[in-house]
Amino acid sequence: MNFDDYCQQKAAPPGSGSYYALRQASAARQPLLTALFALRRELEETAKETSDPTVGRTKLAWWQKELAALAAGNPSHPVTKALARHLGDAGAIYPGLQALLAGFEMDFEQARYLDLPNLRRYTNGVGGTFVTLVAQASASSEAARRDAERWAAPLGTALAMAQFVPEIGNDARHGRIYIPIDELQRYNVTAADLINRRYSAEFTELMQFQTARAREGVHAALNAIPADARRDQRCLRALAALELALLDEVEREQFQVLHQQIALTPIRKLWIAWRAARRN
Repeated sequence: MNFDDYCQQKAAPPGSGSYYALRQASAARQPLLTALFALRRELEETAKETSDPTVGRTKLAWWQKELAALAAGNPSHPVTKALARHLGDAGAIYPGLQALLAGFEMDFEQARYLDLPNLRRYTNGVGGTFVTLVAQASASSEAARRDAERWAAPLGTALAMAQFVPEIGNDARHGRIYIPIDELQRYNVTAADLINRRYSAEFTELMQFQTARAREGVHAALNAIPADARRDQRCLRALAALELALLDEVEREQFQVLHQQIALTPIRKLWIAWRAARRN
């Protein structure tokens, strides 16, 4: 399996939302964007699927060295080799890659967040940084690349908040709760309720609030994409549309996310991504 095939299977297997979002980018940009998605998936798996924090930190330390090797021109992992192949200057995005890794390191530092500003530190790292990297890689001019950070980081943070909603049950079973403690208290929902899959009227109200805020954040961030950048950013626009559609589906299913994984069908993902990428 070559580097690009590895990245495709890691980040965007057929039928996944990432698969359809990436297909909306230009053919020339797809290999680099797929490699970025694959790197994020590698880091996410390390952070969220490693139960022993010591092992997890060791794995992320290895990735830190591998990203430095990428910047130096001698990567060894299929994902970093793909990035080296498709990047003009790997050193130029090294600070962004470090920031992305630092975001996932937070999963081994804390599993609960006191309030929204505290949670924002995490979403800025794993969401804002990633979407900024994708936006810059998608831009067709240097001016657009420089401008991307202004609007891309808020979009990434909003998408991270949206992704928490359908994953609340799964995250809780892995010991991580991405709802601020003060908001759980406001709605009289406990961490034990989430972990033990206890539904209630209070839980529904909490989820309505989380969903409404996430949806509002994504819409606001999408509206901030400059008109002259919208064509270049078809991948991110499709990704955002898929997240919004999933929020709608979760709402239709009355927020039954503690015991099951709610998902869109592949044909719906295809249609949503295609339509979003071509909308003015």
